[in-house]
Amino acid sequence: MQHLHREIDSLKKEIIREAGLVETNLRESIKALMTRDHDLAVEIVSRDKIIDDLEVEVEEECLKIFALYQPVAVDLRYIVAFLKLNNDLERIGDLATNIADRAASLALKDIVSIPEQIPKMSELVQKMLKDSLDALVDLDGEKANSVLLQDDEVDSLHHSMYTTVGNEIKLNPENVELWMEIQAVSRYLERIADHCTNIAEDVEYMVHGQIHRHKNPAF
Repeated sequence: MQHLHREIDSLKKEIIREAGLVETNLRESIKALMTRDHDLAVEIVSRDKIIDDLEVEVEEECLKIFALYQPVAVDLRYIVAFLKLNNDLERIGDLATNIADRAASLALKDIVSIPEQIPKMSELVQKMLKDSLDALVDLDGEKANSVLLQDDEVDSLHHSMYTTVGNEIKLNPENVELWMEIQAVSRYLERIADHCTNIAEDVEYMVHGQIHRHKNPAF
């Protein structure tokens, strides 16, 4: 049993390491977008393989623990949650890379004003990621639940982007490709928020042993 718990502690450290890399890439991809920093955007894209490789290592470690120790009860819950967290972190890493791709492209094109929804969404999404990871480190179910409450605001801002982008395209149809790239950034941020929500739900599962996904909070 002590060997199993050492393996779980080691696995948690690897998850936290992966999370730190993902958090850095997200923060810097947004910075590259807002500052039109082409070189930074390209550098972020090149880092994605590090996260991909780490995701595979964590998954292999989870499967090894299943095979060697056949965990049950709380230990089983933790390993299942780590597998799901690992996948969500890798997807956030991919989406941060997608933002960096768009940032690199936009940096080389005519300047257009980034709509106010993008920095607002960026701030919210980064807070959601930080809070969900803090909840993971501290196994804090209350903080995890606070992440779930932030997702609606991100969704609202994302939906309002369709109106903003549509109006800009009508006014300046020659910039349609630029605006579609900016709309893509909004979509990536909205998807990151969804993955942060998944992480928060998995932390709640680790802490309380209950699956909250798809449940209506009003009931």
